[in-house]
Amino acid sequence: MWIRIILLALGILLPLLGWIEFRKANTTVDPRIPDKSSTLVTRGIYRWTRNPMYLGFLIILFAWGLSLHNMAALLGLPLYMFYMNLFQIKPEERQLESYFGDTYRDYKKRVGRWW
Repeated sequence: MWIRIILLALGILLPLLGWIEFRKANTTVDPRIPDKSSTLVTRGIYRWTRNPMYLGFLIILFAWGLSLHNMAALLGLPLYMFYMNLFQIKPEERQLESYFGDTYRDYKKRVGRWW
């Protein structure tokens, strides 16, 4: 039970830390409008992962799967990652690369997509 609670807390904390950094940088947190990105955020939690919000949601799904006591529920985790990479993260990365150019490309080399 403690493992699930710790995972759930981490799953909530990561997106919250990401949101806080976006607020500090005065830029949008809404992935549906990447053209409103005014600043490339690379500090705080973004020093360790480029996608703390999506990673947090993945951890929440993992904790939920453990809570169900059904290992089959965990099979959705790779599907979530595949879907997010293909339909959310890659389009966002293309947009960020077009806005921030070499700065974003250098950031991608230093920091992993998920961790």
